[in-house]
Amino acid sequence: MMNRAVLAAVILGAGVAGAAAYWFFGVRNPAPALPVAAAPATSPDRPTTRLAETVPTFQLLDRQGQLRSLQDWPGKSLVVNFWATWCAPCRREIPLLQQIARERANDGVEVVGIAVDFRDKVLAYADEMQIGYPLLIGEQDALDAAAAFGVDVIGFPFTIFTDNRGRVVFAHIGELHRAQAEVILDEVAAVNAGEQSPAEAREMIENSLPALQHKSAGKSAG
Repeated sequence: MMNRAVLAAVILGAGVAGAAAYWFFGVRNPAPALPVAAAPATSPDRPTTRLAETVPTFQLLDRQGQLRSLQDWPGKSLVVNFWATWCAPCRREIPLLQQIARERANDGVEVVGIAVDFRDKVLAYADEMQIGYPLLIGEQDALDAAAAFGVDVIGFPFTIFTDNRGRVVFAHIGELHRAQAEVILDEVAAVNAGEQSPAEAREMIENSLPALQHKSAGKSAG
């Protein structure tokens, strides 16, 4: 496990939405990969992100100190949110993740937060925010978990959406907003219903999200 000095050294600058940090690491033995639609990046030369087709197997400690894996929620559509307590966009989206966990529970959706941070800080912040969805916590091992998804560069927050068979449908890099989440989760539901493949759902999401971003920008300008 990394000490605080080493972990702090991997925070390399401002990230998505001007507040997150970039974490750089190598991907070891990547799974068969597919391209990810990139959220707006802070740099035009940001490396291409590629994502594993299925949920990788790894274990991290939960809030109670028990080792858990994402395979502990079989038959669930997962919303796997990588975050950190020092990341302002991460903190802002937690109430939305809480709402998703409550509102989509009957649809078989499970939100799982993966905190890449110091355990004591995560536990204190989770208690303060009364986070009700499961949390997995780590330092280098949590970075390795992110790498196992096949991601070369992460802007926190970073969220993976899967179907109920453990297939990765989409990855959203940056702060998640309700309209975006609804589009993505509705397409995941269509995959679960057998109405389309993960690739078809991904294409629908990629075509829909830019319009939402333009609409949001227009409201901000107004």
